[in-house]
Amino acid sequence: MGRLAGVAGLAVLISLLSWPGDVRADVVVSIDKSSQRMSVIVNGEHRYTWPVSTGIYGTPSGTFRPQSLARYHRSTLYNNAPMPYSIFYDGNFAIHGTTHVSQLGGPASRGCIRLHPSNAAVLFSLVQREGLGNTRISIR
Repeated sequence: MGRLAGVAGLAVLISLLSWPGDVRADVVVSIDKSSQRMSVIVNGEHRYTWPVSTGIYGTPSGTFRPQSLARYHRSTLYNNAPMPYSIFYDGNFAIHGTTHVSQLGGPASRGCIRLHPSNAAVLFSLVQREGLGNTRISIR
């Protein structure tokens, strides 16, 4: 009986250590510049679609990993403009919240990807929780 209790205890410990809540998710953020839309997919399941504003003169295309996160960033390039919930992915380019929500759905930025602040907060939290290395940003 002692050996069975030990095996049962080990099985419980293993199940606790591999609890699904601890597993990191695969996050894919896809931006379509032609439709000015962002889709967020977590572990292959579509979670969100939001309008965005990409660059008037262009936003880099390609596949990126987030480089850093900044909750309260302000642009040093553009008059200290607020960039809440910034997810930097290519040098000074970031996905971030904007105060110019009426422009969402059409190109309006200097190259960044702008989101409604509440959507930016959701995305920021998701990327922060799941990790930079588990997130991919695809821009086409």
